[in-house]
Amino acid sequence: MASATAAGRRKRAAVVVLGDIGRSPRMQYHSLSLANQAGMEVDIVANGGSDPHLSLRQNPSIHIHEMKSVQLTGISKISGALALLLKAAIQFVMLVWFLCLKIPRPDVFLVQNPPSVPTLAAVKLASWLRGAKFIVDWHNFGYTLLGMSHGRSHIIVKIYFWFEKYFGKMADGAFCVTKAMQHELAQNWGIRLGDSICSAMGNADCVSVEKEAGDVNTTVFTRKIDGEIFLKPNRPAVVVSSTSWTSDEDFSILLEAALMYDRRVAATLGEEDSMDEGQLWTDIKNGKQFVYPRLLFIITGKGPDRKKYEEQIKRLKLRRVAFRTMWLASEDYPILLGSADLGVSLHTSSSGLDLPMKVVDMFGCGLPVCAASFSCIEELVKVNKNGLLFSTSSELADELMMLFKGFPEECAVLKSLKDGALSTGSSSKWSTEWETYALPVVNQY
Repeated sequence: MASATAAGRRKRAAVVVLGDIGRSPRMQYHSLSLANQAGMEVDIVANGGSDPHLSLRQNPSIHIHEMKSVQLTGISKISGALALLLKAAIQFVMLVWFLCLKIPRPDVFLVQNPPSVPTLAAVKLASWLRGAKFIVDWHNFGYTLLGMSHGRSHIIVKIYFWFEKYFGKMADGAFCVTKAMQHELAQNWGIRLGDSICSAMGNADCVSVEKEAGDVNTTVFTRKIDGEIFLKPNRPAVVVSSTSWTSDEDFSILLEAALMYDRRVAATLGEEDSMDEGQLWTDIKNGKQFVYPRLLFIITGKGPDRKKYEEQIKRLKLRRVAFRTMWLASEDYPILLGSADLGVSLHTSSSGLDLPMKVVDMFGCGLPVCAASFSCIEELVKVNKNGLLFSTSSELADELMMLFKGFPEECAVLKSLKDGALSTGSSSKWSTEWETYALPVVNQY
C-alpha cells in the first residue's frame, strides 16, 4: 500500500551509502523494505562497483543514482593527511550536489554509518535545506575502524570521533544492530533509539582431482544414475565464509584451523607424513569414505588482502582440505549459503558493538555458524542452538573435527545446529523485524 503525504504525493526516501551499494546488504534490505513495506519511492545515492541484488534493480519504485569514487593516489604519496582532507571535501560537495539537486526532494534521508566523514554532515545539511528528516543506521563506529590503523590516541581519530558524535546526535532518528551498541549510544553519546532492528590457487587438490574430464554424469558432490541425481556419500563438506579481506577479520585464523584439521585427521587415521597423497586421492575417486570428510572452503568477498592470502593458501600442503575464492552476484549468494554445510564468521568488530550481517544471511538460509567470539556476538549466535563460538584457530579446528565426524549421516550435533539455524532464520525474518522496529521510525516523520 503506497504511503502518501497530505497533498496526495507519494512519500519518498533517500538511502545514502558512501560506498559500494552492492556490498551493503543491510542498506539494500532497507531500500526494499521502504519500497515494499512502507510504500515509498526510494532513491539510492551510492558509489558504483558491484551490482546490487536483482530484486533491487528490477523494482520500479527504487532508483539508483551512482556517484563516482574519489581516488587521489598521486597526492596520497606526497601527504596522506592532505589526501584525506581533500578527498573528504570532494565527497562532501559531491554528496550535497546529488542530495540537493540530482534527486527529487525526499521526506526522509536514511544514511549508513560508517563512514561518518563527510557523510553525516552532508546528509544533515541536505535534510535542513530540503526540509526532510535525517535517520542514521549505525552499523559500527567509524572512529574505531580508523583507530585500527592509526591508534585510538591519534589526533585524526579524536577529530573523527568528535565529528561522528556531534553529527550523529543531530539525527532525527536512528537504528542500530545490537543492544550493546544501543546502550553505548544512549549512555555515552546521548542518542536514544527504540529496540535494535536485529534481535539480533594453483595446484591440484583433494577436490579438483576427483573430476574426470568428459564425465558429464559425475561432479565432486553428485552422481547421475538412470536420470536421477544422487549425493555422494563421500562428498566434501562445504564450509562458507564471507570476508572483506581487511584487518577487521583475521583470515589467518581460518587458514590455521584448516591446516590443523588436515593434520589432525591424518593423525587420527594413523597416516604418516610421508604417505603418497596420490594414493589418498585415488581412494577418494574410487568412493572410499572416511570418518572425517574432505572440507571445501568457499571464501566470498573482495578486499585488499585477498591476493596475499591466496598466495599463502597455494603454499599449504593440504590433503583433505581445499579452498576456493570467488565473488558472487547478490542473487547467487543465498543459493551458495543454502547449499553449504557450515558457515564461518571471522568478524570481531572494531567497536565490539556491531554484529556481522553475514551471520544473519547465513541463518536466513538455515546455515549454522561457527563465529569468532567478541563482546555482543551472543545476541545473535546462541551457543549449541544455532552455532558455536571460537577465540583461537585451535578452538575452530576442534569444532570442525567435532561437527564433521561421521559426515554426512552420522553428525548429530551439526544437524541439531542446522535445525536451530532454520528456526532462527524463520523467526527473525528481516521484513518482520523491519516492520516492528524501523517502519514506526520512518512513519513518524
